Amino acid sequence: MHNIFPDYHSAKVAVIGDIMLDRYFYGDVTRISPEAPVPVVQIKCEESSPGGAANVAVNLVSLGVTTSLSGLVGDDADADQLQAQLSSINVACELYRSTTATTVKSRIMGGMQQFLRMDFESIFSDNDWPPLWARAQQNLVDADIIVLSDYNKGTLSNCQAVINYGAANNIPVVVDPKGSDFNRYAGATLLTPNLAEFITIVGPVDSEQDMAIKAQRLIKQLNIDSLLVTRSEKGMTLFRPDENPFHLPALTKEVADVTGAGDTVIATVAASLAAGANMETAVSLSNIAASNVVSKIGTNAITAPELELAFLNTQQNHGALSVEQLCLAVELAKKNGEKVVFTNGCFDILHAGHVAYLQQAKALGDRLIVAINSDESVTRIKGEGRPINSLERRLAVIEGLQSVNWVSCFEGDTPEELIAQLQPSILVKGGDYTEEQVVGREIVEGYGGEVRVMSMVTDCSTTDIINKAQS
Repeated sequence: MHNIFPDYHSAKVAVIGDIMLDRYFYGDVTRISPEAPVPVVQIKCEESSPGGAANVAVNLVSLGVTTSLSGLVGDDADADQLQAQLSSINVACELYRSTTATTVKSRIMGGMQQFLRMDFESIFSDNDWPPLWARAQQNLVDADIIVLSDYNKGTLSNCQAVINYGAANNIPVVVDPKGSDFNRYAGATLLTPNLAEFITIVGPVDSEQDMAIKAQRLIKQLNIDSLLVTRSEKGMTLFRPDENPFHLPALTKEVADVTGAGDTVIATVAASLAAGANMETAVSLSNIAASNVVSKIGTNAITAPELELAFLNTQQNHGALSVEQLCLAVELAKKNGEKVVFTNGCFDILHAGHVAYLQQAKALGDRLIVAINSDESVTRIKGEGRPINSLERRLAVIEGLQSVNWVSCFEGDTPEELIAQLQPSILVKGGDYTEEQVVGREIVEGYGGEVRVMSMVTDCSTTDIINKAQS
């Protein structure tokens, strides 16, 4: 990813889609209802914010993008409130007022917990599209990117009209899709389904390779440029015709509320592309932005300074990956001419010796992979009572080190199978080893790789720490 942060103030994005109002009722829970086994929420305050396509617009404005919004609303007080809120943040609105009511999603919040969501949902008629499209085109004239935000509420009954307009005027069209028929988005620049939506279209996915095959098939079927599948705790993966998947691990470990995360993803991608970023950078920035908003309660948007700070701190160089994802990441790194360094261990209790030798290992190349023994493997090697820390905790600790790019797990007692798959440029081991004793040496030297042994801090080992703690 390039280190140049986009200038969002230079970007102009037009959003068309399903507009709704998100309403939150906040209160305290102190008792259970005598009428039914449900909590009683004593409401203290109420908040409302633009939702759906309107939240995409809010996210764009928060980044500093010149933003317009077109969509259908009812001729009611909820539409008045939306219009006032959007106008107050300088969203150029072209809202067609239908006889159908504005969609409202109300959430009951007790403390930091969502107890109930009530949807007052409206589906607009196909007859509402022609007058909306006549208005919407006024917002498209100067747009760098068009966003279609589809919540399956009937606004986007003619997506092809927008996609064809984009093609005729050389304006990319990015789509947050819904429903069981993606053919309506054929010819778009980018689709951003979540994993469940992707599976609805292509069928069950049983491996990374299977996902890649089905993604390529869908790209060809729809004649689109790119497909970004968001995968919750597994991050997101970008697919493009005849290219290796570009996978980004999830950055947030503590998820507070996923409301509006998809809106943030497509808004950040669109804003970044409109500001001149390439697709990989745009997707990487959207991953950072999404990780920020899901760590907060309610519908939130990230600002450009917040995103830039997070961008500089992460640079998308690290994460916990499955073996399949790791193979794809290493293949891409090699394709980019990067030197990949590999090391492995139990890392049951991280100590100064580990930190020092991992820093030395990273200095040898561009990317450092740390492969960690599974819990069962540690028990077989170290005996009963080990590991002290579970695999999940060990992965989290290693992933948090600045020197480590990627961390993964292997099931066997040795990482030889994984080394053979990845073929790292350099195999590293720390401790009292000679190069001849390093597991996997023959494999690495067999394809022309290098084996190195790093020094460790003396009088510092996991066993010593455990013995001292028990004494």
